[in-house]
Amino acid sequence: MPLYCCRATSWFGTSRATSCKRGGQRSQETSVANDTDHESYDYREIDDVIHGRVRLALMAFLSGAGSADFTDLKKRIGVTDGNLSIHIKKLEEAGYVRVTKRFNNKRPQTICHLTDAGRKAWIAYIARMEALLNPPAAE
Repeated sequence: MPLYCCRATSWFGTSRATSCKRGGQRSQETSVANDTDHESYDYREIDDVIHGRVRLALMAFLSGAGSADFTDLKKRIGVTDGNLSIHIKKLEEAGYVRVTKRFNNKRPQTICHLTDAGRKAWIAYIARMEALLNPPAAE
């Protein structure tokens, strides 16, 4: 008769509990990960404002370009006017982009600029992603 086991394994690696339906026994197994390794994978350190797919694409583009007009952003990222507007607004509220509006040949033009705070947040976001993808080697 096979044992049906339920494992509660921590992604953060300190320990895991094994509970079997047959007999209700629990045992503790020690993981090989260090207690400090869980900090490398703490999802709460990821900037949610940047982490959305459209906002991530916006920040990536603006980090190289510095600024871009709404039409160019829309074409490059491949989103609708309304969707892009909402995501630009979220980045603007966070202080990551600055939006200026002007007229070019009697046509309105919206330009998005990456702010200093936005550049710092972008660099911190990239560093966080690198830390998640390349964790320090176990000792």
